[in-house]
Amino acid sequence: MAEPFTIGGQNGWYYDQGHWAGYFHTYDDFKVGDSDGKARTIHIFLPRDYEYTREPYPVIYMNDGDTAFFPGGQYYKTWNMGQLLTRLYITNQICRVIVVAICPVDRNYEYTHAPIKGGTWGGLEGYSDYVAHSVKGFVDENYRTIKLPETSMVLGSSHGGLAAFYTVIRHPKKFGCIAALSPSFWVGLDSMIDPCFLNLSGDLLRSLEYSALIFAGLKTLEDPQLRPKIYLDWGLIREGGEHNSFIEERATARGREMRDLLVQKFGYRHQENLFVVEDPQGEHDEASWSSRLEGILPHFFGWPVLLKQWQELSR
Repeated sequence: MAEPFTIGGQNGWYYDQGHWAGYFHTYDDFKVGDSDGKARTIHIFLPRDYEYTREPYPVIYMNDGDTAFFPGGQYYKTWNMGQLLTRLYITNQICRVIVVAICPVDRNYEYTHAPIKGGTWGGLEGYSDYVAHSVKGFVDENYRTIKLPETSMVLGSSHGGLAAFYTVIRHPKKFGCIAALSPSFWVGLDSMIDPCFLNLSGDLLRSLEYSALIFAGLKTLEDPQLRPKIYLDWGLIREGGEHNSFIEERATARGREMRDLLVQKFGYRHQENLFVVEDPQGEHDEASWSSRLEGILPHFFGWPVLLKQWQELSR
């Protein structure tokens, strides 16, 4: 049963769907610092023991929050985060975390920084500022969080993965972890090109190295003290429609380019601060992303990882 409350001037409601891992604080009319005054829905998933401990928690900020725990979005699918976290907690693979699932208002606009064919675009800079300052500010002020960048992740897939990458590299003092699944690094590079030209090689297609995306985070990526820990992935299935044949193909091509760029130009090291997965059975959908996420989170929130971070910070 839903129970209303007010926290930090925002009206919300408590909702328990029966997940072993936790319960929800949902804000259906969240208005904090959004310059255009638009309200959005935010689901905050709290660990089951949140009310009975005094411990602070790491936080995952998740784009496409309407598909994180419940069926939603254009295709009415879900990541089933409640069940996924339950499995990870029961097997003691990660510590307890708070998940802030941020629902989009105008997804294409908010999650893109450059032109896309046939859609609105260009709101990602404002959205990244909103997440870094307004959403994170509200959560840190009103919930028990570990406020370190090392324990703050932005997670997303497709355009949401692009938005996660962009948000963290622009705000490295707020967030230190990126999980970008099937990320749309191709936006602004391949997004205005007829697909029939994408099999051409050479210099016909612009390099990611000189893109607006890399330029936005150049200072972060060049500074060893600011570089975030990054997870990237993509699927290799090309059948089943445009989402696999074009979007996931472009995510693969540009993802591989980003992987090489991070290593060769910015000094990233595999299995240390860069984790990359190519999924032979992966498609461009929530089921594939959810199946891979279970193997991702221990790299960031596993007990050995956090213990090492705490030891380094205490020196």
